[in-house]
Amino acid sequence: MRARDINKVELVKQKAIELLVEVGFEGFTMNKLAKACKISVATLYIYYQDKDDLILKVGIEEVERMSAIMLENFDPESSFEEGLKQQWKNRAKCLFENPWSAQMIEQLRTSTYQLKVLEVFGKNFKEPLGKFMHNSIERGEIDQMPFETYWSIAFAPLYNLIRFHNEGQSLGGKPFVLTDEILWKTFELVIKALKK
Repeated sequence: MRARDINKVELVKQKAIELLVEVGFEGFTMNKLAKACKISVATLYIYYQDKDDLILKVGIEEVERMSAIMLENFDPESSFEEGLKQQWKNRAKCLFENPWSAQMIEQLRTSTYQLKVLEVFGKNFKEPLGKFMHNSIERGEIDQMPFETYWSIAFAPLYNLIRFHNEGQSLGGKPFVLTDEILWKTFELVIKALKK
């Protein structure tokens, strides 16, 4: 058995992400990936058992990598506003710098792979964000609420703004570019909605 070539592994991963976004899970094949990488299909099987193994391993690796970016400089002991602002900075940076991976992960979240992907997100975020929420509630900065409510108010506006930016238009088809002014004005509204 041949040894793994790190450069080839990275190329395969990069092309797999791009191909998954472009053609979806149904259109994705090991043959198409090999062709995109300019390698033989047999080479792919050095690295992965099959298509499902490849999708899952690449997806989980990207979730791990992007989770780490989203938690950079985040302190669960910070005030609610400071902590949420750091989360917005991190998430915006991560999504802007990794648009292909973000789109692939979103596809994974709505696929048969979702349980394994969400498990990794849960494992990475549960402790620091759980502690952050607990501290914010204990300090009386925010009310206790279901996690889904919190996430919808705290992060859905950010993700929608980034989606509009990536698509280059708002819901009505009007051209849209996300500026710092729009980003932080939206953040101020989110803070007003959540803080006591």
